[in-house]
Amino acid sequence: MKPISSEQEKKQDRKWEEELFRQGPDADFTLQVMQELDHVSMEGPHVQAPWGTKKSHKSKWIYRTGIAAAAAVLIAGGAWAAWERTKEKPVQPPVSAVNIPALPNIPVPEVLRYANLADDYKRLQPLGLVVNPNIDIDDQGYKLKIEDVLVDGSQLILMLQQTAPDGTGMYLLNSKAEDIHITDEKGNNVAELARDTRQGTGSLNKLVFQLHRDIPDEITVRGELGHLNVGNGYDVNTKTYTDKKVSVDWSFQFKLDMTQAKVMSKETPMDASYTTPEGLELAMTQLVQTPNGTRLDLEVNLNDELRAKAGEDWAKDMDILYHIEVMDTGEYRIFNGGRPNARQAKFRYRDLSQVSAGGPLKISETWDPSLVKLHAENIRFVLDGYTIPVKEGQKMEVDLDKASEESKFYAFASFKHFGDQLELYRFNYERGQSSNGQTGGQASLVLEGLALFKNEFYGDQWVATDSTGKEYPVEVMGIRKPANLNEEYVVEDVKLIVHGFNKDTGTKLTLKRTVVHRDFRDVDWKVNLSSDSSMPWDQ
Repeated sequence: MKPISSEQEKKQDRKWEEELFRQGPDADFTLQVMQELDHVSMEGPHVQAPWGTKKSHKSKWIYRTGIAAAAAVLIAGGAWAAWERTKEKPVQPPVSAVNIPALPNIPVPEVLRYANLADDYKRLQPLGLVVNPNIDIDDQGYKLKIEDVLVDGSQLILMLQQTAPDGTGMYLLNSKAEDIHITDEKGNNVAELARDTRQGTGSLNKLVFQLHRDIPDEITVRGELGHLNVGNGYDVNTKTYTDKKVSVDWSFQFKLDMTQAKVMSKETPMDASYTTPEGLELAMTQLVQTPNGTRLDLEVNLNDELRAKAGEDWAKDMDILYHIEVMDTGEYRIFNGGRPNARQAKFRYRDLSQVSAGGPLKISETWDPSLVKLHAENIRFVLDGYTIPVKEGQKMEVDLDKASEESKFYAFASFKHFGDQLELYRFNYERGQSSNGQTGGQASLVLEGLALFKNEFYGDQWVATDSTGKEYPVEVMGIRKPANLNEEYVVEDVKLIVHGFNKDTGTKLTLKRTVVHRDFRDVDWKVNLSSDSSMPWDQ
């Protein structure tokens, strides 16, 4: 946290804070260090589950790679810096890096610690907002157990324990979340699936649902999980799996009394709206405060001009960039959406159900109390920008004959568009890789070079055209470095794979970027959020 000063200094400070956050230790590590410094009880470190799986690096996009190498050095440096600061007398207490008051020192179930829910449990359990529905199902040795449900006036967190007959963990229900329904007494849905951005070995067993505005006094949680294909059968006598494929019935149902959760929350209707120069329309609709966080609900619309330019899947890829200011203490927190290694809200929710009919995209951001204090006064939301894919074409002519052994130090083709730059230095032909990791088929052209992106990258779309006008799909891969102070991303060893374009196709082609995931910063929107030094759960 840094003090708020002049607008120019504040902008520069935000860039520094953003850069340091991206390059520093992750948020959970920082929070644990600060808790130790303030003598707050801590949970043990998360242990990697033995059943964790690894993905091939070939399947990762550019925005999901390239941060592991720097992480080890930066975490070590961050820890040393944190401990070094303890030798100096602090100017003011770290009021926003830890929970105030301190969380109760109570035991936390192991399954919740693995899922990064220890602090959530400590906030909710003393208030009677953790429920054990006593779901314990055993079908042919495949077991489903639900012992912990965390609920407040904003979210419901369902913790699943799934095990195979030999005792190993399973993750069957993560892909079946749409078969779990939360309804009122009439069967109407009162909650939708949201996302917990915090990672952990138990994250695949954690389902988060965001509750609708009007919460009934009693809700029903129902899992329609009959005929669930689990794989091979198990012989309890020989303790071995058989060749017979089996299915199990893990259907369940239980009720939850929501009266306490409703009492322990504060809902504030909001009526603040803003339209950006490009035509993005934002509207705040509600602020929900509970013991486990602060949730802001927004609606996003596009005016006719921007909607005509936006990519087809704009609602899936667009994001908002913002920070929260606490005016009384001169602090702020930056939230940079889905960017690599960026800070995100604890829970994120998107409702795209009305977009295809021209309705709004509904977004909810829930901030953890360790980042945005529940009792702080004079809190302000400040929009820093937003990203959205738009249809904007720009071409690059490529002549492979201009590439030579000497040209590996000189670009034989260049591309500039909306602040993004791409230079190609070499090329080769590579066979594609299938989902099972096997290579095959005819080799395709791979263009290699260096890129600098001012905009986002993962929503871009490219296409290639040969001399006859035939089109070829283009896949872009590489390693994106953390953003510099100009908020630009350097992409080293970028690859443009032109699928189907081989040695016999020719030496000349045209590359065209048809959709750009634009980064817009020409915004000016600040909204004071409702705050109170006293909350319902303080009583």
